[in-house]
Amino acid sequence: MADHGEYERLTAGIAGELVPGGHRLMARVYYADTDFSGVVYHARYLEFLERGRSDFLRLAGVHHTELAEGKHGDRIAWVVIRMEIDFRAPARIDDILTVDTRTDDISGARIVMRQQIRRGDEVLIDARVQAAIIGENGRPRRFPREWIAAFLPRQEPAAD
Repeated sequence: MADHGEYERLTAGIAGELVPGGHRLMARVYYADTDFSGVVYHARYLEFLERGRSDFLRLAGVHHTELAEGKHGDRIAWVVIRMEIDFRAPARIDDILTVDTRTDDISGARIVMRQQIRRGDEVLIDARVQAAIIGENGRPRRFPREWIAAFLPRQEPAAD
Protein backbone atom coordinates (compact mmCIF):
# COMPACT_ATOMS: atom_id res chain seq x y z
CA MET A 1 0.00 0.00 0.00
CA ALA A 2 1.17 3.48 -0.79
CA ASP A 3 1.93 5.93 2.00
CA HIS A 4 -0.22 9.00 1.51
CA GLY A 5 1.17 10.87 4.48
CA GLU A 6 -0.21 8.44 7.06
CA TYR A 7 3.20 7.41 8.35
CA GLU A 8 4.03 10.85 9.75
CA ARG A 9 0.55 11.29 11.21
CA LEU A 10 0.39 7.82 12.76
CA THR A 11 3.87 7.88 14.28
CA ALA A 12 3.75 11.48 15.56
CA GLY A 13 3.24 10.57 19.23
CA ILE A 14 4.41 6.97 19.25
CA ALA A 15 7.52 7.73 21.36
CA GLY A 16 5.65 9.85 23.90
CA GLU A 17 7.05 13.27 24.70
CA LEU A 18 9.72 15.02 26.70
CA VAL A 19 8.08 16.88 29.58
CA PRO A 20 9.48 19.09 32.32
CA GLY A 21 11.22 16.65 34.62
CA GLY A 22 11.61 13.83 32.09
CA HIS A 23 9.48 11.81 29.68
CA ARG A 24 5.86 10.66 29.40
CA LEU A 25 4.51 7.74 27.37
CA MET A 26 0.95 6.50 27.03
CA ALA A 27 0.28 2.78 26.55
CA ARG A 28 -2.81 0.58 26.28
CA VAL A 29 -3.10 -2.77 28.04
CA TYR A 30 -3.86 -5.59 25.58
CA TYR A 31 -5.07 -9.12 26.16
CA ALA A 32 -1.51 -10.40 25.66
CA ASP A 33 -0.38 -8.30 28.65
CA THR A 34 -2.74 -10.04 31.07
CA ASP A 35 -2.66 -13.31 32.97
CA PHE A 36 -5.46 -15.83 33.53
CA SER A 37 -7.10 -13.57 36.13
CA GLY A 38 -7.46 -10.65 33.72
CA VAL A 39 -4.86 -8.36 35.28
CA VAL A 40 -1.48 -7.36 33.85
CA TYR A 41 1.08 -10.10 34.47
CA HIS A 42 3.81 -8.73 36.76
CA ALA A 43 6.65 -9.23 34.27
CA ARG A 44 4.80 -7.18 31.62
CA TYR A 45 5.30 -4.06 33.73
CA LEU A 46 9.03 -4.43 32.99
CA GLU A 47 8.19 -4.04 29.30
CA PHE A 48 6.13 -0.89 29.89
CA LEU A 49 9.00 0.52 31.95
CA GLU A 50 11.53 -0.41 29.24
CA ARG A 51 9.45 1.35 26.58
CA GLY A 52 9.40 4.46 28.76
CA ARG A 53 13.19 4.45 29.22
CA SER A 54 13.92 3.60 25.58
CA ASP A 55 11.65 6.31 24.21
CA PHE A 56 13.10 8.82 26.68
CA LEU A 57 16.56 7.99 25.29
CA ARG A 58 15.28 8.17 21.72
CA LEU A 59 13.72 11.60 22.15
CA ALA A 60 16.85 12.80 23.96
CA GLY A 61 18.83 11.84 20.83
CA VAL A 62 20.31 8.53 21.99
CA HIS A 63 19.31 5.60 19.77
CA HIS A 64 20.10 2.00 20.76
CA THR A 65 20.82 0.98 17.17
CA GLU A 66 23.32 3.81 16.67
CA LEU A 67 25.10 2.90 19.90
CA ALA A 68 25.31 -0.77 18.92
CA GLU A 69 26.64 0.18 15.46
CA GLY A 70 29.29 2.48 16.93
CA LYS A 71 28.03 5.58 15.12
CA HIS A 72 29.24 7.79 17.98
CA GLY A 73 32.65 6.18 18.39
CA ASP A 74 32.97 2.85 20.18
CA ARG A 75 30.12 0.36 20.23
CA ILE A 76 28.32 0.69 23.54
CA ALA A 77 25.13 -0.60 25.13
CA TRP A 78 22.84 0.13 28.08
CA VAL A 79 22.34 -2.53 30.73
CA VAL A 80 20.03 -2.54 33.74
CA ILE A 81 22.06 -3.37 36.84
CA ARG A 82 19.45 -2.84 39.56
CA MET A 83 15.70 -2.45 39.69
CA GLU A 84 13.35 -1.85 42.61
CA ILE A 85 9.60 -2.08 41.95
CA ASP A 86 6.65 -1.45 44.21
CA PHE A 87 3.42 -2.96 42.87
CA ARG A 88 0.60 -0.83 44.29
CA ALA A 89 -2.46 -1.77 42.19
CA PRO A 90 -3.16 -3.92 39.12
CA ALA A 91 -3.85 -2.72 35.58
CA ARG A 92 -6.50 -4.49 33.49
CA ILE A 93 -7.23 -5.08 29.83
CA ASP A 94 -8.00 -1.88 27.86
CA ASP A 95 -6.63 0.40 30.60
CA ILE A 96 -4.73 3.41 29.30
CA LEU A 97 -1.50 3.76 31.26
CA THR A 98 0.84 6.69 31.70
CA VAL A 99 4.51 5.80 32.04
CA ASP A 100 6.55 8.66 33.52
CA THR A 101 10.35 8.50 33.53
CA ARG A 102 12.78 10.94 35.09
CA THR A 103 16.48 10.97 35.85
CA ASP A 104 17.47 11.07 39.51
CA ASP A 105 21.24 10.90 39.20
CA ILE A 106 24.08 10.49 36.72
CA SER A 107 27.57 9.56 37.91
CA GLY A 108 30.44 7.83 36.19
CA ALA A 109 29.00 5.04 34.06
CA ARG A 110 25.63 4.94 35.87
CA ILE A 111 22.29 6.60 35.58
CA VAL A 112 19.44 6.26 38.08
CA MET A 113 15.91 6.75 36.81
CA ARG A 114 12.61 6.90 38.67
CA GLN A 115 9.57 5.57 36.86
CA GLN A 116 5.90 5.49 37.64
CA ILE A 117 2.99 3.81 35.90
CA ARG A 118 -0.43 5.33 36.50
CA ARG A 119 -3.99 4.78 35.39
CA GLY A 120 -5.40 8.29 35.51
CA ASP A 121 -4.35 9.65 38.91
CA GLU A 122 -3.96 6.19 40.49
CA VAL A 123 -0.36 5.04 40.94
CA LEU A 124 0.01 1.39 39.94
CA ILE A 125 3.80 0.99 39.90
CA ASP A 126 6.73 2.88 41.42
CA ALA A 127 10.17 1.86 40.17
CA ARG A 128 13.77 2.89 40.61
CA VAL A 129 16.10 1.69 37.86
CA GLN A 130 19.86 1.86 37.82
CA ALA A 131 21.48 1.38 34.41
CA ALA A 132 25.04 1.48 33.16
CA ILE A 133 26.80 1.93 29.87
CA ILE A 134 29.18 -0.84 28.83
CA GLY A 135 31.60 -1.25 25.95
CA GLU A 136 31.98 -4.24 23.64
CA ASN A 137 34.22 -5.88 26.23
CA GLY A 138 31.41 -5.75 28.82
CA ARG A 139 33.25 -3.22 30.99
CA PRO A 140 31.59 -0.03 32.26
CA ARG A 141 32.11 3.14 30.22
CA ARG A 142 31.79 6.69 31.52
CA PHE A 143 28.50 8.41 30.76
CA PRO A 144 29.25 10.77 27.82
CA ARG A 145 29.39 14.36 29.06
CA GLU A 146 27.25 15.62 26.16
CA TRP A 147 24.39 13.34 27.24
CA ILE A 148 24.17 14.67 30.79
CA ALA A 149 22.16 17.79 29.87
CA ALA A 150 19.81 15.68 27.72
CA PHE A 151 18.88 13.45 30.65
CA LEU A 152 18.77 15.83 33.56
CA PRO A 153 15.31 17.19 34.41
CA ARG A 154 14.19 20.06 32.19
CA GLN A 155 12.87 23.11 33.91
CA GLU A 156 9.58 24.70 32.94
CA PRO A 157 10.00 28.15 31.39
CA ALA A 158 9.39 30.93 33.89
CA ALA A 159 6.05 32.71 33.53
CA ASP A 160 6.27 36.39 32.64
